[in-house]
Amino acid sequence: MMVADKDSRLIMDGSELIIESVARAGADVFIGYPITPANLLYSYSQERLPSFFAAPDEISTLQWMCGYATTGKFPVTASSFPGFALMLESINMAYMMELPMLIILVQRLGPATGTATCGAQGDLALLQGAISGGFPLPVVSISSMKDCWEMPAKAMKMAIDLRTPVVLLTSKEEIMTLSSFSVKNLPEIKKIERTFYNSTETYMPYKTGTTLVPEFLPVANTEHQVRFTASTHDQKGIIQNTSKEAIDNTKRLEYKHRQNKSEHLFYDYDEQSGADTLVVSYGITSAACREAVNAVRADGHKVSMLIVKTMLPVPPVYFEIMDKYKKVVIAEENLTGQFKNILFGERGNKNVSGVNGIAEMITPARIAEAILSK
Repeated sequence: MMVADKDSRLIMDGSELIIESVARAGADVFIGYPITPANLLYSYSQERLPSFFAAPDEISTLQWMCGYATTGKFPVTASSFPGFALMLESINMAYMMELPMLIILVQRLGPATGTATCGAQGDLALLQGAISGGFPLPVVSISSMKDCWEMPAKAMKMAIDLRTPVVLLTSKEEIMTLSSFSVKNLPEIKKIERTFYNSTETYMPYKTGTTLVPEFLPVANTEHQVRFTASTHDQKGIIQNTSKEAIDNTKRLEYKHRQNKSEHLFYDYDEQSGADTLVVSYGITSAACREAVNAVRADGHKVSMLIVKTMLPVPPVYFEIMDKYKKVVIAEENLTGQFKNILFGERGNKNVSGVNGIAEMITPARIAEAILSK
């Protein structure tokens, strides 16, 4: 794992940085079932996290994570599409119960089992509709080796602050490729200190205040009764059908994410004065975008760049940035332009184009060509 000497360059992959990040941020346990290309995350976590449990399958993985989360522990897992698909019912359960956890989704080529050793950016549309009813599942993405260090801890804090599962979106190339990387200027990651309900008044597990996020109390406490309920329920956690209190509580799951979005907003915006074109990307394609933008600028052309890290729910500031430009190019390694469609729908926007493809990473040359096209 990472050495203490911060003046040296290390040969490492993104998986190592991600696991070190969640370990320092205070993750208690990794629970998972091995699947390519998330295997390194599974392997490193055995060495670094306080506890590790090898589940017999992905359904059990999320059920165990829910159990651990109710005790006040913070669980982490990692998978790719086939495993994540099996987790969906339990992710919805954790969402309704409001259990903090981190799910690292390592994208690979699909559909179905696809090609386990070929990367992609094909799961964003799935994540957009992962929660029944269209409720927002928080998704953040990494776009560099530095992000492999910073974003996992930030995703953990989001999960704890909002009492929700959070997905950290990445891809095969980002976490399995060995790179020469300097750790000299990496910021310190401190353990996230969790606070629990501390009052003599009767605990109501889904009663909220101004943040719309209920205070957490583990089932292991000896002072209060605690209920975690996955069915429609009132503030006490009592199952109800369609009472006003229960439906208002369900609506709150949508509202709490929208209300607190500014506290968990992460993106890089490289604005060039006088530019009419903006290139937008995320994840593995961000590296190609950075190279393309540098090349285009070196040739005397002006272009701005937006690298998205908070993916879902979509922050309004992205539209504010894009509205400044006559031309927007969105680059992502999938065939249908999933992020572009989430932003602008099937009809699209006449000023917005995409650079897309599958089974091979998008090159800087293709992005540069799209930037310069009329």
